[in-house]
Amino acid sequence: MTSGDPTTRSAFVHAQLREDVLRGVLPPGSRLRFVELAERFSVSQSVVREALTRLAEQGLAVAMPQQGFRVRPLTLADLDELTEARIEIETLVLRRSIQRGGLAWESSVLAAHHTLANTPLTFPSGDVNPEWAEAHDEFHSATLRGCGNERLLSIASSLRDAASLYRWWSRTVGHDENRDHALEHRQILDATNARDEEGATRALAQHIQRTSDALRTAASEASHQQAS
Repeated sequence: MTSGDPTTRSAFVHAQLREDVLRGVLPPGSRLRFVELAERFSVSQSVVREALTRLAEQGLAVAMPQQGFRVRPLTLADLDELTEARIEIETLVLRRSIQRGGLAWESSVLAAHHTLANTPLTFPSGDVNPEWAEAHDEFHSATLRGCGNERLLSIASSLRDAASLYRWWSRTVGHDENRDHALEHRQILDATNARDEEGATRALAQHIQRTSDALRTAASEASHQQAS
């Protein structure tokens, strides 16, 4: 890529690298070298730096003093801590939503699920459909919005954002292609609509844990490689 202003070039490089990270083309923990990326995209190293800085701000890469950038590493400790925190907080917020949410909340959950259920998960190539990912996030966000506590909702949303990369990696790195997402979401929806607090929170906890389980082997292997 040789044309366009630096901002446009940086946005293009960022978009391409983001896709490579989410798809696992750039594996967790891999080095992001300025010279190689500048040559790949035919841009200056300053453009690459700007794109990598944006990746780091989004939690997809990490900056290392005097060493440049790496793709965010996949570690068992972080995966387990995040999974535990999400299950504790998101099930609490969902329980509050079921207790406090009104008709407008119920309708928003149904609408969000309808969009999710009618959006293809993948393209014919097997790549995850970004529109499905957006619909997935909106469904889960909708189920939590009835809680009536903005601070709890903010914490839950922050944890979900932190887990977004792991959700992508559960398929592209953890190779959990046989997962029945539609069934899991239907179970959450049905229990939520029935105001079944125990059933809904149990279904949500299992849904979150499944993502973690899909990555445990990959995370364990990555930890051993980093230690060796």
